[in-house]
Amino acid sequence: MKKISLVLIILMAGVYFYTAVGLPLIGDANSAPNTHVSPRYIEKSYEETASPNMVTATLADYRGYDTLGETTVIFIAGIATVMILRTAASKKYKEERGGEN
Repeated sequence: MKKISLVLIILMAGVYFYTAVGLPLIGDANSAPNTHVSPRYIEKSYEETASPNMVTATLADYRGYDTLGETTVIFIAGIATVMILRTAASKKYKEERGGEN
């Protein structure tokens, strides 16, 4: 089982490295986001969204579903953390009381 896991990890790392070679360099002025997406957001954000703040226009209007998804994931993680901590605290409380309900 350990050998299979090791092989899978090595294969996944290879896929990640192969994919990373095709990514543009950080700060590349000729990359697709810098030549197509960013200029449109900068030039047309107020006209298309009526929001004077370009960051708000981008997060709320252009990338609304993405932002909603990220918020949902963070909310679920927070709820799970609270539930785990409450369960641990409840078990500790019951142990201190000698197993009484």
